[in-house]
Amino acid sequence: MTHLSDTARQTPAGALPTSMRAVTRRRYGGPEVVGVETLERPEPAAGELLLRVRAAGLDRATLHLLEGKPYLARLAFGLRRPGRPVLGQQVAGEVVAVGADVSGYAVGDRVFGTADGSFAEYAVAKVSKVAATPDTVRDVDAATLGVSGTTALDAVNHVEVAAGQKVLVLGASGAVGTLVVQLAVHRGAEVTAVCSAAKLDLVRGLGAVHAADYRTTQITDLGGPFDAVIDIAGNRKVSQLRSVLTPTGALVIIGGEEGGPMLGGIQRNLVAALADRFTQQRLGWLFASTTTAGCAQARGAGRLGSAPPAGRPSGGSGRGCCRARGDAAR
Repeated sequence: MTHLSDTARQTPAGALPTSMRAVTRRRYGGPEVVGVETLERPEPAAGELLLRVRAAGLDRATLHLLEGKPYLARLAFGLRRPGRPVLGQQVAGEVVAVGADVSGYAVGDRVFGTADGSFAEYAVAKVSKVAATPDTVRDVDAATLGVSGTTALDAVNHVEVAAGQKVLVLGASGAVGTLVVQLAVHRGAEVTAVCSAAKLDLVRGLGAVHAADYRTTQITDLGGPFDAVIDIAGNRKVSQLRSVLTPTGALVIIGGEEGGPMLGGIQRNLVAALADRFTQQRLGWLFASTTTAGCAQARGAGRLGSAPPAGRPSGGSGRGCCRARGDAAR
């Protein structure tokens, strides 16, 4: 991501600039359509905060919005061209202006969560989609929690990960996956993580007991059955995922890839929801929605690194803040 200047950061409250630099795209496409523009700085409306952006997190949803895929999503975000040119949603920053009807926040407060167009020097956030950033958490870490953190926490809660369980995490090395691995390990589960060969050492370092390359390993050879399967941005058929579950195991699907340009894998969610009616296995899917309560829970989970994960020695993967790897920029 493009690094923005520190000009806005040095401007004292009450003397905010009228313009800002922002990372934009005016049409759908790949990295070639991304640029940096000077735009008018937004103003907070009622129930909103104006943030000086300290860090912004990159999540898969932002990449989909960049490309405009699946096409179904364009019904909400613009059919022919993006309705909102500034990219980004995950954010951590400082409150520099407060809209009407806002209580509990003041200029100078540090917050994190989501904001429309967070890849900019300033962004407006709804009060209902942010929470206070603890003094002990860096902005670059907090910026991974608004979407990636809340999604990971929702996932492990959805399948009710508990101590002693065998948990399979597919797509374990991305922003959501690295957090899921850490949270499941912290709860005392035996985690098997599947990712690319280049990231095997990464997921082992996060606490995964077993790690496998998705290109060379079939999920039926991973030592199942598993009490829970968390499938992140995958493309495997629901029947394949069910085959490695225990008879009463739980599956949650988070996003999907290679499902075609129109639906983008959403059809797997429908299959899981239908099959769930006819089995003792619990089959589901989720799209996380950022809320203040969810951010607060993710914030608590993000600080779990202050104590070693259950069943692991101090100084292992529990050291430091539980965070997504490599998805935030300042």
